[in-house]
Amino acid sequence: MSNRTFTMIKPDAFANGHSGAILDMIVKAGFRLVALKMTSLSSQKAGEFYSVHQARPFYSELVEFMSRGPIIAAILEKENAVADFRKLIGATDPAKADPGTIRKLFAASLGENAIHGSDSDENARTESDFFFSNLERI
Repeated sequence: MSNRTFTMIKPDAFANGHSGAILDMIVKAGFRLVALKMTSLSSQKAGEFYSVHQARPFYSELVEFMSRGPIIAAILEKENAVADFRKLIGATDPAKADPGTIRKLFAASLGENAIHGSDSDENARTESDFFFSNLERI
């Protein structure tokens, strides 16, 4: 699955009306949408998704943030998908993100950073499976 990755447009970007522009950037960067859905995460589901961060001090704030409004989840396909997508979204802290990246353009802060992108092929598979059944993928 090295040619697939997972992304999620976070509640801040969705609420600020940036979802369309973000999806447009993704497609123009050569990614193909394999699966796409708008949904909301309950606190429980957000906690499950980010369970890897459970011991970190920002975990509760992250769960609260991710469950406060709608998100758009997607599976993307492209050669070298994980690395290329991480480059497209930019550094987690938008102040440190390269010009023209999604986070530089649309993120408000380190905590409200507009978009999630898988950091490895393994996590891309796990995260994709969290949100999508095989019937929901093309």
